[in-house]
Amino acid sequence: MAKSNNERRVAANQAMAVCNSLRTSPRKLNLVAQSIRGLHVEKAVAELSFSKKRIAKAALAVLQSAIANAENNHQLNIDKLYVSEAYVGKGLVMKRMHARGRGRGARVLKPFSNLTIVVTERGE
Repeated sequence: MAKSNNERRVAANQAMAVCNSLRTSPRKLNLVAQSIRGLHVEKAVAELSFSKKRIAKAALAVLQSAIANAENNHQLNIDKLYVSEAYVGKGLVMKRMHARGRGRGARVLKPFSNLTIVVTERGE
């Protein structure tokens, strides 16, 4: 029995890019995602390019991937694109130990995040 084709998860005038396992906490990454949500893609690229946040470079790569997907895979006009959705999800959490005094240990949590960016072609 053959596997059925996956339906598109986004509309015909949208394109999506996902990055799993970004090495930052979801709370920090959400600050970057909020800064580009709803912006025209040119302004969003400029915003991420000049951001002081370390994770903004990775978010910029995801945004550029979404733009490339829109142009190459879905034949959308990149001059009319805007960021309709940018959301963050929790990934895995690495648990490490840090040596403390008197033979004790403290737990160190190293979280990962998932970033999804959806760009939409704006109609006239």
